[in-house]
Formats: sequence, C-alpha cells, structure tokens
Amino acid sequence: MNKKLILILGAVICLVLASIFDVGSLLTLESIKAQQAKIDAMYQADPLLIAGSFFLVYVVVAALSIPGAVFLTLLAGAIFGLGVGLLIASFASTIGATLAFLVSRYVLRSTVEEKFGDKLQTINKSVEKEGAFYLFTMRLVPIFPFFLINLVMGLTKIKTGVFYIVSQVGMLLGTAVFVNAGTQLASIEAVNEILSPKLIASFALLGIFPIVAKKIIDFIKAKKVYEGYDKPEQFDRDIVVLGAGSGGLVTAYIGAAVKAEVSLIEKHRMGGDCLNTGCVPSKALIKSAKLKHSIDNAEKYGVVNASADVDFKAAMERVHGVIKKIEPHDSPERYRDLGVDVIEGEGHIVDPWRVSVNGDTLTTRNIVVATGARPFVPPIPGLSEVDYLTSDNLWELDTLPPKLVVLGGGPIGCELSQAFRRLGSEVYQVEMAPAIMGREDPEVADMVKFKFEADGIHVMVNTKAVGFKKVDGRDVLIAEQDGNTLDIDFDKIIVAVGRRARVEGFGLEELGIGTNPNGTIAHNDYLQTDFPNIYAVGDVAGPYQFTHTAAHQAWYAAVNSLFGSLRKFRADYRVIPWATFTDPEVARVGLNETDAKEKKIPYEVTRYGIDDLDRAIADGSDFGFIKVLTVPGKDKVLGVTIVGEHAGDLISEYVLAMKHGIGLNKILGTIHIYPTLAESNKYVAGEWKRAHQPELVLKWLKKFHTWRRGGKEAKPVGDATQTNA
Repeated sequence: MNKKLILILGAVICLVLASIFDVGSLLTLESIKAQQAKIDAMYQADPLLIAGSFFLVYVVVAALSIPGAVFLTLLAGAIFGLGVGLLIASFASTIGATLAFLVSRYVLRSTVEEKFGDKLQTINKSVEKEGAFYLFTMRLVPIFPFFLINLVMGLTKIKTGVFYIVSQVGMLLGTAVFVNAGTQLASIEAVNEILSPKLIASFALLGIFPIVAKKIIDFIKAKKVYEGYDKPEQFDRDIVVLGAGSGGLVTAYIGAAVKAEVSLIEKHRMGGDCLNTGCVPSKALIKSAKLKHSIDNAEKYGVVNASADVDFKAAMERVHGVIKKIEPHDSPERYRDLGVDVIEGEGHIVDPWRVSVNGDTLTTRNIVVATGARPFVPPIPGLSEVDYLTSDNLWELDTLPPKLVVLGGGPIGCELSQAFRRLGSEVYQVEMAPAIMGREDPEVADMVKFKFEADGIHVMVNTKAVGFKKVDGRDVLIAEQDGNTLDIDFDKIIVAVGRRARVEGFGLEELGIGTNPNGTIAHNDYLQTDFPNIYAVGDVAGPYQFTHTAAHQAWYAAVNSLFGSLRKFRADYRVIPWATFTDPEVARVGLNETDAKEKKIPYEVTRYGIDDLDRAIADGSDFGFIKVLTVPGKDKVLGVTIVGEHAGDLISEYVLAMKHGIGLNKILGTIHIYPTLAESNKYVAGEWKRAHQPELVLKWLKKFHTWRRGGKEAKPVGDATQTNA
C-alpha cells in the first residue's frame, strides 16, 4: 500500500479515536481542575511514568492538531511546576509541531506544488532568505494558529532542523507564560483569565520584538558595510543616477517629480542603447525592409509591375533621422526643465555617498546605477582580426553588404537577419543551438524559421562558429555543423550573441559590490546592492534586458531610495511581456509550454489560428496563432504567446488581464471592433469557452426547449419529408 495513504489513514484513525473517546472534552479547564488532585497523587506515586506519559500525549495532540494543547500546557505547570513543566511542554510541543510539519511536507507538498508551483516559487525564495525570521515572528504572535503554521511551513523548503530550532526558541516564552499560569491553576476559574486582553497585548508586543531585533541587526550590518567610510553630515543630492538610458531617465524623472534633488550623469548619449543603437534604429530599419518586401509581393494584392530599388545609404539616413526626431524626448533640455540636474560627463563612485564627475564631487544620500549593457563578443579565434559589427556600430554602415553573416539566433540576430535579407543582402544566420529563438516554444521557432527560409535566409542551426581566416583576401567563417566543417565567406559579419552588463570602470570594483554569475550587479528584491543606499536598475541589474523592464525597475529604485525608511517595495516581475519584431512578430507574456513543463506547472492550452480571422485574411497577413495557457478547468491566464502581424500590440490585452486578474470569460464578454486583428483575442477566449461547455446543463436545456415546443422534434426546413402547401 502507498506509504502516504498509510500515513493519512493512521492520522484519520487517531482523530476518529480522539473523537470517540471525546478527548477534546478532557482537555478543558473544567476537566483539568476536576482531575487535578487525582493527577497530583499519581505523579507523587510514579513521577517518571506520569511525566513520560504526559509527554507522549502532548506530542500526539500537537502532531494531530487536536484542540486542547493550550490546556495541556496549563496542566504541565499545575502538575510539574514551572521548571519541569516548561521543560516537558516546550520539547513536547516542538516535537509535535515538527511531526505535523513533516506530515504536511510528505503528504501535501507535492500536490500543492503541482497546482500552485508558480506561487510557491516566490514563497520559497522569500523563505530561503528570511524564513527563520518569519517563522520566529509567527511563533511569538498568538494571533497565528500554531497548527496552521506547521502545515503551511511544511509546504515550503525550509529545512527541518531550522524549523525545529526556531520553533523551540520562538514558542519558549509563550509556553512559559501558560505553564506559569498553570502553576496558579487553583486560582483560575475561566479561560478568559488566561487569554485576557492585557495578556494578548503583551504577546503582541512580544511579537514586535523580532521586528525591532531585525531593524537592529540591519543597522549593525549596515554599520559594518559602511565601516571605514566617512558619511557626510549634509548632502548635495537625494539621488545621483549613473546612466541616462531608460532606467536612469525614469528614476530621475520620478525623483524630480516628488521634488527630490536629482543629478543624472551620462558620459555618451541620452536615451541609452534603446534610442541610439537598439530599439529605435532597428525598428526604423525593419520598416524600410518591410516596405521593400511588400513592394516585392505587390502582385498578390493586385498591384502589378511594382518594383523598387534599395538606396541603403538613404535608408540609413532615415534611421538616423528617426533617432533625431525622438531625441528631444530624452534630451538634457527636457530633463532640466523637469527639474533634473543633467551632467554630461563620466561619473565615478568614490564611496557610498560621493560621486565624482568632471572634476567635482557630489555628496548624495542614494546612488542608482543604470549603466546598461554592451554587446557580448565571444572569444572566437580570429574574430578580433575581422572588421566585425555589433548592434552598437552597425548603424555606421552606408553600403549594403552583399553577403552577410549574422552570429546569433536570439531576438536581435533574428530581427537583423530578416531586415538585411529583405533589403537585399544574402544572409547566413548561424546559431549553435538546435533552434533560433530558443526562449520560445519549438512551434514558434519553426514558424519563424519557415518564414525566414521563404525570404531566402540561410538559417543554420546546430552550427558553431569556431574560427576565422582569410582566403584570397576575403574573410571566412569556419563553422562546425553535425560533425562537418564549413567555410562561409562574407563581406560583413554582425555579432549578436547576447549582451553583458556594464559594471567596470566607475567604482563598483573598488567598493567590492558583488556581481552575479551572468555579470549583472547582485541586488536584493528592493534593488539594493551590498550597500543599502546604492541601487541597480535596467540591463546592468537584470534579470530582463528590456527597455520597459528597466523603466519598471526605476519606479522601485526611486521610491525605495527616497521613502524606504517608511516603506519599501519589492520589485514585481510577475507579468513581464516582450516581443521580437520579426515578420511574423512574436510576443509573449507569462508562461509558455516549455516553461510550464520545466516548472511542472499544470496548464491547459487554448489556440486560435489567425488564418481564420477576417481582418487578417483581408490584409493578406493570415499567418500565425494565439496560444493561451490557463489554470486547468479555470479561465485564469498563466501565459500567452502570439505569432502574427502586430503581435506586440495584441499582447497588451493579456498583460492587462494577467496584471489585474481578468479571465478569458471577461475578455469574451468584451466588445471588440470588427474587423480588427484584436478580435483574435476574443475568438481565442471563445475557443476556451467552447471547450468548457456545461454539457449536462445543455443536455437538459435541449429537453426543456423540446418540452416548450410541445414535445415535437425539430426538422430541417429542407427535409425530404416536408412538402410545401
């Protein structure tokens, strides 16, 4: 028989026996007082037997969460006195609680993890860091039922030894109060004399102790971290921000909006990578490439004899014109008008409260590091001898490369591969993994690959770049694919294999601020580094390298740095959307199937093919799908993947739904304009509804309608048995 089943049956049998023998009625104040004299006599006759029996009974009662443990604690004081009674009650209650904890862990945790795995991950992360503190606090505050604490903590990953020790210590003072009350049992007439408002208030105050203790510990830790640094008595600024990309700009904006003194230091160009070398220029280039592709395929829309030549230099001039047009949004002038002290120069963190720039030193209460990331260049032999491009410098091109190699199958590599191919380059996309777009589900990667190959891109997966050489004056990539060596000559190569955080050269090393294995700055849930007044946001902080995520983090950094002494906020990453702007676009929020399987999170899948959508058919963009993952049997959205035209725009409805707990039923009940691509969101909700029809109800409704018609079965109008009058 299953061990879990045996354990459950054993617990049920114990509870049934406790109910049959009315154990609860024995564990009352009246019962205890009535039997006190008899129990005293038995204890005097055989102290070890009575003490041992009492100990075992207490352990069983606590382990099975049977009501009455509080009265056993009183009885321990009444029979054994304060010293021995406290010793017995303290160890028995802790052992019983630990047994209940282990039963919960062994019997319930796997089931709960299957249903609520995503939520448990967040809880376990907090428990891993401060679980002992949380448990200690709950043990001291009597408003938390102890049996519930045992069961809930059993579902987490807190270590059994830690649970036992913290419970032993945390319950000791409370147990002592009740044992001491038990020594006065003869003078106590009612339970409410034990649990009086004054006593409850004293317990509540006792519960504040660990919070105060934690504050003291934090103060001691901070004092140790800052030891050897001279803290100024007055400060020039409330916040100094290093880096004027998305994270830095939003941090400065929020700080200035609440009238804080903020300095924003940027050594290169305002707007960061997104404006100057990333999101903005790439989307401008993609637009030119998409227009060329539309002209090349004009015949399918009935437009004949359409043709166009690409003036690549003019296309790149347009890219720079777009940057110039958007530039004022992020300009020094605009931010100065908003009240930010914008400094163009290279900042250096001197100590936790001082930043030097342009020969001056600013004192500041807080520092926010928003220095972004740079393209990662892998150490491939011979690459340094090739005039390679990255997303930073490819915008200086004014001639279209006839033959282009793109290293990397991630979002950047995919967007650039398709854009350059549609503009006229012969493109070889080289990816060492089994598929491009490795963060997406395999079917998504396959659909994008299908479109790429239809465009004429040479998509080379399972292909590793191992070196470079010169052959007859031309650059050649040496690659390995399925055990074979390939030589690919090229005119230009773009390295797009990822980005690394900018953490060097501005003082972090001297302060000893830690970094993560991936190179980002180590920080806590509040975005604080090893120094509590130094924060990190954006690409330099991770875990996501998106412009919108950097702006999201900036709110937390600004608010926590300015008002953290009153209240701090943990950065919330529960609903993070992103998109890759290929054709078709790929957008996602929350879980996809690959993630759900890896995390063992149960899910249902609902799909809607965009090839069925009226507007998509009319536009000739009827390619792709919407895939929604929901909680089994419910309409709660766990994640959405959209492949198709304007996927990056369509995903927003699901971002809102997940953020505010809106299910598919409400999306289905929302009017969507016809004919639009957004209707696809309603139709996929309809697919979910159709799959969850109340079959039994519908069966009875059919009978009801038949009865209303007088019991006559309906026949088709065109039935052969029908004749016209």
